[in-house]
Amino acid sequence: MSYGMIAITMFSLMMLLMATGQRVFAAIGAVASIAVMMLWGTGGVEIPFTAATKLMTWYPMLTLPMFIFMGYILSESKIADDLYRMFHVWMGPMPGGLAIGTIGLMVLVSAMNGLSVAGMAIGATIALPELLKRDYDKKMVTGVIQAGSSLGILVPPSVVLVLYAMIARQPVGQLWLAGVVPGLIMAAMFIIYIAIRCKLNPSLGPTLSKQELQQVSKAEKMRLLGAGLLPLGIFAVMMVPFVNGWTSLVESSAIGAMAAFLAAIFKKRLTKTVFENSVRKTLAISCMFMWIILAALGFGSVFDGLGAVKAIEQLFTEQLGLSPWMIIILMQLSFVLLGTFLDDTAMLVIVAPLYVPLVNALGFDLIWYGVLYTVTCQIAYLTPPFGYNLFLMRAMAPPEISLRDIYGSIGPFVAIMIAALVLIMIFPELALWLPDYVYGK
Repeated sequence: MSYGMIAITMFSLMMLLMATGQRVFAAIGAVASIAVMMLWGTGGVEIPFTAATKLMTWYPMLTLPMFIFMGYILSESKIADDLYRMFHVWMGPMPGGLAIGTIGLMVLVSAMNGLSVAGMAIGATIALPELLKRDYDKKMVTGVIQAGSSLGILVPPSVVLVLYAMIARQPVGQLWLAGVVPGLIMAAMFIIYIAIRCKLNPSLGPTLSKQELQQVSKAEKMRLLGAGLLPLGIFAVMMVPFVNGWTSLVESSAIGAMAAFLAAIFKKRLTKTVFENSVRKTLAISCMFMWIILAALGFGSVFDGLGAVKAIEQLFTEQLGLSPWMIIILMQLSFVLLGTFLDDTAMLVIVAPLYVPLVNALGFDLIWYGVLYTVTCQIAYLTPPFGYNLFLMRAMAPPEISLRDIYGSIGPFVAIMIAALVLIMIFPELALWLPDYVYGK
C-alpha cells in the first residue's frame, strides 16, 4: 500500500471512530497507535513516548489550568452575574442596549475563561431570560448570544490557541496577542450591527422603561459599575505585566488565577461548593485538552514519517497548479465543512498535521494562520445544519425559542464574521501588529 493510501485510510478510520461517538483523543490516539505498530513495529512505541515527553516539558502548558481555574472561579462565584447587571443598568436606556451589553459580557467572559461553551452557558442562563422578559426579538437575541459566545476561542486566554500553539510549535503569547485586535474588531462589528438595526427598528431591542430606570439610584449604579468592572481589573492585573515584559506568560496566568481567587474571597463568595466545582471542572477540562494534544502530536508524527505533507503540497501546487492563496481559501472552506459536525479541537487535530506544515511551506505566517483558523472555526460553529453553537443554544434555550428561530438568527452574524475573516486575510497586520509590537520591544 502506498503512503498516500495509508494516510487516506488513517483519516477514514478516524472519522469512522468519531461517528460511533468515541472521544476525540481516543479516536485519534487509537488510529495513530495502530498505524505506528503496523508501519514500524515495536520501534514505533518511541513516537508516543517522544510526544508525551514533549508535552510534559512544554512550559507554557502550565497556563492552561491557571486560566481555566480563573474562569471557573469567576463564573461559579457569580461575579459574572454582577457584570451583566452592570451592562443591564448602564446600557439599558439605549435601543438594543441590553443586546450590546451582552456582547460586552461575552468579550469579558472570554477574557476570563477562553472557552466558547462558558460564554454560551452564561449568556443563555443570565442574559437570555432578561432579554426575552423585556420583549427583545427572539431571533435577534439568540443570534447575539451565539455569535458573542464564539469570541471565547479568539479573545485571550483562548484555550484553542494553546492547542494550536502546541501542534504548530508557535509561541502561545504571540498567538494570544494576535487574537486581541481581530476579536475586538469582530465584537465592534457585532455592536455596530445591533445598534443600527435597533435604531431602524426599535421594536427589536426596546429600551428599559422610565419606571425601571428610576428604581436604580445613582449610588446603586456606581456600586454596580465597580462590581462589574472587577473582572476587567483582574484581566488588567494579569495582562499588563505580561505585555510590558515584567512577567512571563506562565507567571501572568498564575497572577490571574490568584487575583480571581482573592476577588471571590473579598466578595465573600468563595464557598466550599464554589471551590470544589471550580477545581473539578478545571481538572476535567485540563486533562481533556492534554489527552487531545498528546494524541494530536502522535498522529502528526506518523504523518511526518509518511511524508504525507510533501505529497499534498505537490498535489496542490504542481499537479493542480493552485496558487498559495487558492490553497489557503480551500483550507478555510474545509474547516467550515468539517465544522458542521465536529468541534474546534477535533477539526484542529485532524487537519493540523497536514495544514500547518503546508501553510509554512507556502510562505505564510503561522501566527496569522492561527487567527484565520480560529475565526473560521467561529463561522463553522454557526453554520447549519450541524453548527456546534446551534445545538448548544437549542439545549440551553427556553421552550419558546424553536430550532427554526435559532437557525434564522445567525445569518447576519455569519456574514459579519466572513467580512472580518476577509479583512484579516487582506490585512495580516490586524493580527500581527500587537505581537510584533510587544515582542519587538
